[in-house]
Amino acid sequence: MAGSQNPEVKLLGAWASPYVARARIALHLKEVQYEFLEEKFGAKSELLLKSNPVHKKIPVLIHDGKPVCESMIIVQYIDDVWVSSGPALMPTDLYERAMHRFWTIYIDDKFIPSLFGMMTSPTEEAKAEAKEQTMTSLQLLEEAFGKISKGKPFFGGDTIGYLDIALGSFLGWMKAFEEMNSPKLLDKTKTPLLCAWAENFCNNEAAAAVLPETAKLVEFATVTQTRFKYAPPAK
Repeated sequence: MAGSQNPEVKLLGAWASPYVARARIALHLKEVQYEFLEEKFGAKSELLLKSNPVHKKIPVLIHDGKPVCESMIIVQYIDDVWVSSGPALMPTDLYERAMHRFWTIYIDDKFIPSLFGMMTSPTEEAKAEAKEQTMTSLQLLEEAFGKISKGKPFFGGDTIGYLDIALGSFLGWMKAFEEMNSPKLLDKTKTPLLCAWAENFCNNEAAAAVLPETAKLVEFATVTQTRFKYAPPAK
């Protein structure tokens, strides 16, 4: 679907960024044809600087010449604009919608910093603290999944939704970190619900088309670690 001839929809991004993956998964789920414009690591194109002059970061969705920035704002925009195509990404129930937003903010503010902190923190003590916070976050997300999914395969119910995209976009990096000697993050004895969810998510056609291979992420992190420090390329 990326690269299809549709001049009205473009996405500025990078293959390794989980934030870009959020936008791409949403576009694939909603069956929107788009042109993917790959940004070079360590550089910012003129189009990116023009489209996102405030943060100067990817992803940026350009629809009919108008830019939309920030990954989860883009996901909601896609859901709102292409409402009649593909599954709804946000729940219709207002309380459930609020819960999806709450846990998405938790993922961005608590889980992701601690996840990458396990690899980037300057001291072993700080890394241990990040590991503890990561495991605590995963346990809380395990409990949240049990309540929000109501026994169905995804946070969004029978289909991938807003919150699934927020967390699922990081599954590639979670697997890469496990390969790079971090602790087992999703364990069938401690987080059985998230383990099953992760398998369902990765097997989904839209997600599978976007999520990078673990080996490629490990290689990318190893090559670029001095500048990149394992953190995602952009938010």
